[in-house]
Amino acid sequence: MCLVAVAAGLHPRYRLVVAANRDEHHERATQGATWQPEGWLGGRDLKAGGTWFGVTRSGRYAFVTNVREPARYDPTAPSRGAFVPALLADPRPLAAALADLVATRHGYNGYNVVAGDRDGAWWASNRAPAGAPVALGRGIHGVSNAALDTPWPKVAHLRAALARWCADGDATLEPVFTALADRTLAPDAELPATGVPLDVERRISAAFIQSPTYGTRASTVYTVDHAGRAHFVEQAFGPDGVVGARSEFRFVLDAADQPLAAEPADG
Repeated sequence: MCLVAVAAGLHPRYRLVVAANRDEHHERATQGATWQPEGWLGGRDLKAGGTWFGVTRSGRYAFVTNVREPARYDPTAPSRGAFVPALLADPRPLAAALADLVATRHGYNGYNVVAGDRDGAWWASNRAPAGAPVALGRGIHGVSNAALDTPWPKVAHLRAALARWCADGDATLEPVFTALADRTLAPDAELPATGVPLDVERRISAAFIQSPTYGTRASTVYTVDHAGRAHFVEQAFGPDGVVGARSEFRFVLDAADQPLAAEPADG
C-alpha cells in the first residue's frame, strides 16, 4: 500500500473502515483479491509471494506501506509483503506479534505495518524509535510512505474526506472510492522532501497516481458494521489509470480465525 486511512468508531453504520490505494509498477505480476489458500482475503504479489493488505474471517486485518527513502534503499533486502500473511496467521495477540516483528527491523527497507482485530489496532515501523507498537484509538488515522499521521497533502485530504463521509452517515462506498481516485497534485510548497527528484515528488503527491509505468494498481475499501458484517471491495486499474475489474466480497466475522467460503456479494 502507498496510501491508507483507517476510521474506527466514527461512522454510524461501520465500526471500521479501511480505505487504501496500492501503488506499484504496472509490469509487476499481481493476483487480484481472492480468498487465498492460507485462509485470508486479499491480493497477492506474484513476484515475492506476499501481500499489501489482507483480512481474515475472524476480523483480523493487516497492511504494509513502504517508507520512501531512496538513499537507504537496498534492492537485495527481503520483501516486506511477507509481514501481512505472517501477522494474519499468528495466533498471538497482535500487539505481541507486532512487537516481535519490529524486533527484526534490521535487514529490511523502511516499512510501516498496521494490524487490527476486534480488540483494536496498532502501528509499527522499523523507522520509528524502538519500542512497543503504537495503539490506534477511536478516530481517523492515515499513513503513506512516512510515519503514521505524517501530514502529507494526500494523507490529510483522504483523512478529511473520510471524516466528512463518516459525519454524513452515508452507507454507500462510492464517495470513499472517489476520494481514493483524486488525481490532484499538491502545490510545490506543500510537497515533502523525500529524496526523489521534484518532478517525481509532484507526480506521486496525488492520492491516485496515473502513469503508463508506475501508478495506482488497486483501490480497496474494507468495512465492518456493528453487527460484524464485513464488506471488501477492490477496484483494479491498469496503466494510465485504465479501469479494470472490481472484486467484491461480503462475509460475517467468525469467532475463530479459520478460512470459510465467502458469501457472494449482493448485486
